[in-house]
Amino acid sequence: MSANFEYDGRVVLVTGACGALGSAVCEAFDAAGASVHATDVIDVESEDSLLDPDRVEFHRGDLTDEDDVERVVEAVVDSAGRLDYLANVAGTWMGGQPIDETDLSEFETVLDVNLKSAFLVSKHALPHLRETDGAIVSVSARASLKGGEGDGPYRASKAGVRLLTETLAEENRGTVRANCVMPSVIDTPANREMMDPKEEWVDPADIAEVFLVLCSDATGPTSGAAVPVYGEA
Repeated sequence: MSANFEYDGRVVLVTGACGALGSAVCEAFDAAGASVHATDVIDVESEDSLLDPDRVEFHRGDLTDEDDVERVVEAVVDSAGRLDYLANVAGTWMGGQPIDETDLSEFETVLDVNLKSAFLVSKHALPHLRETDGAIVSVSARASLKGGEGDGPYRASKAGVRLLTETLAEENRGTVRANCVMPSVIDTPANREMMDPKEEWVDPADIAEVFLVLCSDATGPTSGAAVPVYGEA
């Protein structure tokens, strides 16, 4: 069974848009007819970017800096006249050592990119999303559900995203829906460089479809959910 979504006239802001998952989310919303606004700390023309610049309106910004976040959100609304959806995709992974061997700078970077960015963009997008009865979808992780070895800051940051999602849902009940997805290992170029790929890895395009579902009227009663997107893992 296939599902089609129509987002004509709707506006979405996608963070971390130049990465594998962010670019897939942009592509999915573009294909569904939405006006896609994308942001990332790297430039869309960079060789590290996987995003097609012809399919989005791009706003470069450092999402760990509140002034930059406010500028990006206002630029989207000034350009499009509204904001319907926020996709908090920006994120990173760092790890490999236990907590007592983890540098403070690594801890701060992971928390800033994964959690602080989601907090800041949600904060500044909310007034506009309330006007459109909009939705937020963020990226947590299956690893956020329990402790593990060698990536404590990452797990803590993604648990924070999950709890931030629940808080946003509670505080905006009846106006803005907030949900998150919890991937296992995503099949990205970066992960393929670090690990041998496995069949159960999840395609970014499949996760992007879940973003479409969670922003749609099909999930109107759903808010505060952490949705597993584990594939076959």
